[in-house]
Amino acid sequence: MTDHKIILITGANKGIGFAAARELARAGHTVLLGARDPGRGAEAAAELTAQDLDVRFVHLDVTDPDTIKAAAGLIDAEYRRLDVLVNNAGISRDRPHPPADLPVAALRETYETNVFGVVAVTNAMLPLLRRSPAGHIGNVSSGLGTVGFLTDPDSPLWRYANLLGYNSSKAALNAITLIYAHSLRDAGIRVNALSPGFCATDLNGHTGHLSADEGGAHIARQVLSPGEDTTGVFLNENGGTYPW
Repeated sequence: MTDHKIILITGANKGIGFAAARELARAGHTVLLGARDPGRGAEAAAELTAQDLDVRFVHLDVTDPDTIKAAAGLIDAEYRRLDVLVNNAGISRDRPHPPADLPVAALRETYETNVFGVVAVTNAMLPLLRRSPAGHIGNVSSGLGTVGFLTDPDSPLWRYANLLGYNSSKAALNAITLIYAHSLRDAGIRVNALSPGFCATDLNGHTGHLSADEGGAHIARQVLSPGEDTTGVFLNENGGTYPW
């Protein structure tokens, strides 16, 4: 077994996911670029393969069980294992609604991608991750979902504390990360939350102070960081960890 890894990234046709895919492929790994839109996914993968990078488009809509099953089947047939799963796909439907006015349908839509989609993809990929000598699941999260942030009015990002759907879904994702970390520890599969930092992306109307390229580089570095015992933590984009 070499250090070469098979890595699946969901929601990777643009933004942070695309940048992470590029960085990980540049590091010499095979990257499976998951995207729900076949046209955009294939185009994104082609852009990277044109740079002589080992990237392959995989049709994967985290809210569609059929595409999840098909993606797992493809990976099994072609690679027999999965070393790293990056659950990156995420949405926000909060703006312009204050919490009391957010339609429940919008909240459900957010959870379908940010929470239920992560669980569905993780469970489907677990048999493949168990075949890796050092499986790693990285859930792209946000400090907006931490108790520390949600209770700190002095935080520079306090103005975002009222995002009911996004923040609560990331809080749920953080709990899911800890639960899977505990349950998979004996199997040797690490599970951590990953922070790209506050990046300017379509999700936040490009209001972040970091670029998507910078966020993707942070995710790639966290994914490749050594530490077989590092599991059940929220990795900080600047090194170390965040409090939950």
